[in-house]
Amino acid sequence: MPLDGAPRPAQTPSDADLLDAYSETVTRVVDRVAPAVAHVQVRRAKARGEGSGSGFMITPDGYLVTNSHVAGGAASIEVTLPDGRHAAGAIVGDDPDSDLAVVKIGADDLAWCRFGESSRPSLRVGQIAIAIGSPYGFQHTVTAGIVSALGRSMRAQTGRLLDNVIQTDAPLNPGNSGGPLVDSHGRVIGVNTMVVMPAQGLCFAIAATLAEQVVVSLIRDGRVRRAWLGLGGETAPVARRVALHFGLASDFAVRVDSLERGAPAVNAGMERGDLIVAIDGSPVASVDDLQRALDARAIGRTLAVEVLRRGRKDTLDVVPVERVSPRP
Repeated sequence: MPLDGAPRPAQTPSDADLLDAYSETVTRVVDRVAPAVAHVQVRRAKARGEGSGSGFMITPDGYLVTNSHVAGGAASIEVTLPDGRHAAGAIVGDDPDSDLAVVKIGADDLAWCRFGESSRPSLRVGQIAIAIGSPYGFQHTVTAGIVSALGRSMRAQTGRLLDNVIQTDAPLNPGNSGGPLVDSHGRVIGVNTMVVMPAQGLCFAIAATLAEQVVVSLIRDGRVRRAWLGLGGETAPVARRVALHFGLASDFAVRVDSLERGAPAVNAGMERGDLIVAIDGSPVASVDDLQRALDARAIGRTLAVEVLRRGRKDTLDVVPVERVSPRP
């Protein structure tokens, strides 16, 4: 304390100190995670040619996570490891609806990554995000930035909605697809999947929480189980007076435009033009709401589907069956 008794001003770190700390964080994470990141080379049938991307090990005995659009439909897969080894890979499971795939390679004694938490409040906008991959075959390309936004939605190539997607400004190249997005502790918070090429700083990753669930299902069952009603529909407006009359939670519903012969929806008496407004008491205001209701828990279970039809509201008992995911 100065002789006059006035307190000294608190010292703040200099810009150089902050940059050193940031650099130290990034390099520490790269040292920890990069040995688990591999280059994935895919050969497909003649008409579809070749492709490549990134992937990362999640077990020491060779289970690797990548994107479905990288590895799905492969005739053969070759994985190049950071230590220079080459190993053949085989698809364990492929889920185009989440754009995730699991590949098993014939190698051991491998470095591997851990999934972290990718939901609020554990993951916050503004925290460091580090993307590691092998774009264009250059291994261990590293970019760093921040988590720009949480809770984004985007479409898989099958058209199914992906919720809780992470947006980051860590620059991605096409070959980064399938590589890990990690936090400052080296935990995987997302699987890099998409970059909006005309825009700057718009890069997206599938949240680790979803990725871990899908990966477990693919390893255990070889697929992700989802329910299927056998209908085609679109989000459609409901007249305000009709919504008020029936006490609907929204002015939108799903209009049934097509039905497949012998499908669960047909067996339950659903008709073209029906407006689906709720399932088991939960409002359905969009096709995405309908998709969310048709997860594995709905398979084989009787669902109370509320529909508006010719001026009245009916409830149909529908028993979904398991859906087979189409390839894009």
